[in-house]
Amino acid sequence: MSKRPINVEIRPRGNESVERMLKKFSRKVKKAKILERCRDRMYYEKPSDQKRREKKQRRNVLDKLKNKEETN
Repeated sequence: MSKRPINVEIRPRGNESVERMLKKFSRKVKKAKILERCRDRMYYEKPSDQKRREKKQRRNVLDKLKNKEETN
């Protein structure tokens, strides 16, 4: 993860509604994983625990893909 700040910028196109712009903004925030990073950094996580969690996530994704491939 980089230490640089992440700036999400939304510019209105023509006569775009506020709701549509909010939706675009929230989509960009999710894509940039800003909230996820904030939640992760809320509490300190030991590097070994972080590696263990990431390894478990990778394993779950691979298992899910393998199960999906077997059903097709």
